Amino acid sequence: MPTKLNILLRKFLIWKYKHIPQRKFIYILSVLIGLLSGLGAVALKNLTHYIQYLLESEFIVEIHHAFYFIFPIIGLLLVLIIIKYIIHKKVGHGIPSTLYAISKLKGIMPRHQMWASLLTAPLTVGFGGSVGLEGPTVATGAALGSNFARIFHLNQTSRTLLVGCAAAGAMSSIFKAPIAAIVFAVEIFSLELTIASMIPLLLASVSAILTSYFFFGDDVLLHFKIQDKFELNSVVFYVLLGITSATTSIYFSKIYFGIDNFFKRFSNGYKRLLIGGVLLGIIVFFIPPLFGEGFDTINNVLRGDITKVITNNIFHTASDNIWVIVALLVGLVTFKVIAMSFTFGAGGVGGVFAPTLFTGSISGYLLALIVNYSNIFNHQLSLTNFAMVGMAGLMAGVLQAPLTAIFLIAEITGGYELFIPLMIVSSISFLVTKIYVPHNIYAAELAKKGELITHDKDRNVLMQLDLNKVIETNFIALTPDMCLGDVVNNAVAKSSRNHFPVVNENNEFLGILTLNDIRSIMFNKDLYEKVKVRSLMHSASDIIYYEKDSAEVVLNKFKGSGAWNLVVIKNGKYFGFISKSRLLTAYRRKLIDVTA
Repeated sequence: MPTKLNILLRKFLIWKYKHIPQRKFIYILSVLIGLLSGLGAVALKNLTHYIQYLLESEFIVEIHHAFYFIFPIIGLLLVLIIIKYIIHKKVGHGIPSTLYAISKLKGIMPRHQMWASLLTAPLTVGFGGSVGLEGPTVATGAALGSNFARIFHLNQTSRTLLVGCAAAGAMSSIFKAPIAAIVFAVEIFSLELTIASMIPLLLASVSAILTSYFFFGDDVLLHFKIQDKFELNSVVFYVLLGITSATTSIYFSKIYFGIDNFFKRFSNGYKRLLIGGVLLGIIVFFIPPLFGEGFDTINNVLRGDITKVITNNIFHTASDNIWVIVALLVGLVTFKVIAMSFTFGAGGVGGVFAPTLFTGSISGYLLALIVNYSNIFNHQLSLTNFAMVGMAGLMAGVLQAPLTAIFLIAEITGGYELFIPLMIVSSISFLVTKIYVPHNIYAAELAKKGELITHDKDRNVLMQLDLNKVIETNFIALTPDMCLGDVVNNAVAKSSRNHFPVVNENNEFLGILTLNDIRSIMFNKDLYEKVKVRSLMHSASDIIYYEKDSAEVVLNKFKGSGAWNLVVIKNGKYFGFISKSRLLTAYRRKLIDVTA
């Protein structure tokens, strides 16, 4: 029996189809999704700050530093318990789970993603997990957008657009940078930049930033004012910053992938928690600036107040020796990436955006500091400008989103004074990193499987094809010892097909027999008992492997072999055939669906 809610929804949909054009309805939904994404960002931020406030309250303030070791373990344990006993489902890492939904689930995200990150991310970060909130915020908004699209029976293209609107809204609300938020959605989620998509993205971004202003006023996440103008004789040093940013980005990505692969060896969540949590606790105990997101440290660096950063250590000691300061800053960059990776490995929920900004700001500041104190050059570099541009360099390298990096920093700084150095550093960092790390952290796993959405529309359509729907299994299988008479009477006469798979007793594929192979002898009854399938069959032109071949690979196999039908092997056994005509028909239908 339909519920009252379903009846109301059905009546609303009927009314909508009669009175509201589809495009205008998308505009309305984009505003709503922007508002909800903004609220999600506010909720995540406030919950995290409230947890941190409780941990720093008076009754434990005296022993707070000693608890740097145990806090992350407690937070990660609470996350594990919530996932296991309340959510009962996997909570993906923000943006990667959103990319997977777009690539393989037609933009459909699980309903629990709308609220799962609201519970787990604040506990992870609030208790000291060295990750960010941006990824979970985007995932929360994206899940809202996806499920709203499902409620109102929107097609795949509209669902994907609303997911992008949610991502833009989340970033706009967090950084108060609406243009960079739109660029982020287009760059990371490979959305098509057309008028049809631009207006909803703008509406979502604006509505989200208004939400942020309503709750937080003029308060911003990154506090920076340009004090030093860009000078032409600094260009060579910005080129050098681009190279060092690429080097740091490569280190960042390789360490993350390496530690992630290490933790994949452990299937037991409690074992991962024990190993990762203890290692994370040790790191943040000795290096307190790595506790949580690290925006306090970033803002101190952007103000040029490095003393607060380097004195925040277990010994609470400061040094006037420049090389000691350099060593401490290098340690922050080095161990921030490791601490972040341990947080993820132990089961924490968060994002890599904040750690990227953290390492970028210190890396840029570090380069300028070394140049200024080296006495090799007479020119003095702006420490704060290099810190700011360094963040763009790491974003361009680690996230492989150079345009987002440029526009985000430009909006944060309130103008285009640093636009030239931003372009120089971001482009160099992106190009160099791309050589050694082909795909960013968000997309690496999908790219390995050939499931990554890109701006290549043809490839995207192929990737979204469901090969199960084009595999045909109604073929009569033959065995090598069958006689010609059996083939004619039991296969050819009973089948509308002109080719037959040859398999052994274990259903393992051996070869193919076609009508052309027996056409000249199939009516010669003298040969019915003499000729065996073994002597007539031949090998396949190529083979499709069900577990690993994507639609793009399958199409390339058709092109390379020149065949019209290719056999499919699943789990080492014969499964069926795919015909080129059926594949191309499915491709055309999917193309119409995606571009509708």
